[in-house]
Amino acid sequence: MLSSLIIADLHLVTNEVEKNQLFTAFCKQQATQVDQLFILGDLFNTWLGDDLSLSYYDEIIQTLKDLSHTTQIFIMTGNRDFLLAQTFAHQAGCQLIDSPYLLETHGHQYVLTHGDELCTDDESYQQMKSILQHPITKFIFVRLPKKWRLKLSGQLRQKSVNAQQNKSQEIMDVNPSAVNELMKKYPGADLIHGHTHRLNTHVEQKFTRYVLGDWSNTQGSAIKLADELSWLEIR
Repeated sequence: MLSSLIIADLHLVTNEVEKNQLFTAFCKQQATQVDQLFILGDLFNTWLGDDLSLSYYDEIIQTLKDLSHTTQIFIMTGNRDFLLAQTFAHQAGCQLIDSPYLLETHGHQYVLTHGDELCTDDESYQQMKSILQHPITKFIFVRLPKKWRLKLSGQLRQKSVNAQQNKSQEIMDVNPSAVNELMKKYPGADLIHGHTHRLNTHVEQKFTRYVLGDWSNTQGSAIKLADELSWLEIR
């Protein structure tokens, strides 16, 4: 039966060489030992369209392409890299998947999602997301001149940073009711998500919720699905 690794929230940027090297080593070592790799959003810290961002990540894209010869790669977009598109997928040898994604393996089901849609208490974030990720907005944005996209992205990122400073940790976490409503659609399944960066295992009454952590320059976290579920620390 297929074995899988699941990661999220690497937030790769070009000038964080150590983190890029950590991810490359992970792809060449642990990821080549499984059949499937799932990346549940925010592989990149910013993605402004395939035409603009591809050239900044040649080494990462080549690493993914090399890995694709031994391991199927499935990538879900997050709130930072939701403009990832098919040109990227083709060059990286991966498949873009929608959220939520139902993974059936070893006689068990897992609902995979980035997780930001479950943070419904953060109303201002959800309103902004509904605008920025609307198909019309995305269609217009990727056709703007590159210098405009760079400027707008910087302004939006600074606005997001400022907003987070005034929000409580509870508001930026998942809402239990939103989680329960999602899982009602998948009886018998467990949930795996990222986004909140709060690595943990939550045993609920009808399912278990596994929260992936983010990656730093020196370590990351992953879930391995084989005969059983296990946590891996990436160093």
